[in-house]
Amino acid sequence: MPKINVYLPDELAEAVKQAGVPVSAVCQRALEQAVRRVTAIRETVLTDLDLDVPTGALTHLTARTRTVLKLAAEQAGTASVGTEHLLAGLLGEGTNLALHVLRAMDIDLDQVKRDLARHEPAPSEQPAEAPASQGFSAPAANALEFAVNEAIALGHNYVGCEHLLLGLVAEPDGSAGQVLRALGAEPKLTRRAVAAALAGYVHLRAQTQQSPPAAPAQGQAAALAAAIRDELQPLVQRLERLEAHVGLDT
Repeated sequence: MPKINVYLPDELAEAVKQAGVPVSAVCQRALEQAVRRVTAIRETVLTDLDLDVPTGALTHLTARTRTVLKLAAEQAGTASVGTEHLLAGLLGEGTNLALHVLRAMDIDLDQVKRDLARHEPAPSEQPAEAPASQGFSAPAANALEFAVNEAIALGHNYVGCEHLLLGLVAEPDGSAGQVLRALGAEPKLTRRAVAAALAGYVHLRAQTQQSPPAAPAQGQAAALAAAIRDELQPLVQRLERLEAHVGLDT
């Protein structure tokens, strides 16, 4: 039977040993699930999907995430949808939480667009010829799989644009991740920012429900961005203190 090495941080490896977790069995099940999801994503034919009336796996995608996929497919044309198309779809949708997260991290969205336009797609995202049916490139499929994993890790029963952002940032080979990381959206920091954004969104929604008439959309967006910033800094400080305490900051 082939052997695959799995590397763990020292603290996690020690905790696994102490708990007596059956590493091989757990990893095998997790890999089987990941392979099934990635294979299903790669075999998805976008032209056969009704993104307006979600069914199957698409029922877990939020309306904005489905819009992002639609925009990505439109931009890709007849080619496979790559991570650059997914990121362009996030930018094109214009109202999603992922964009508020990037702004809160002081990442200029116009600069993201410019860098994305200049960035050559990763080799595996460049089709040698137009595919018979439009689907996802290997990096894009992996990014979507990472997005699902991020949603699960956060305890969410939906896949939103913020999860897709985390998936793009974590995916190592695609153009989108390379552009985002070069602008400062490292996976660890972005994950913290998303957690802060979600906390800020809940806080803002509670305030809005207690207020008289709702503010215009632009005012709500500005308020949400401010709430994210307010939530982000203390959360980052608390996480850094906790990580330092358990030795994860090395």
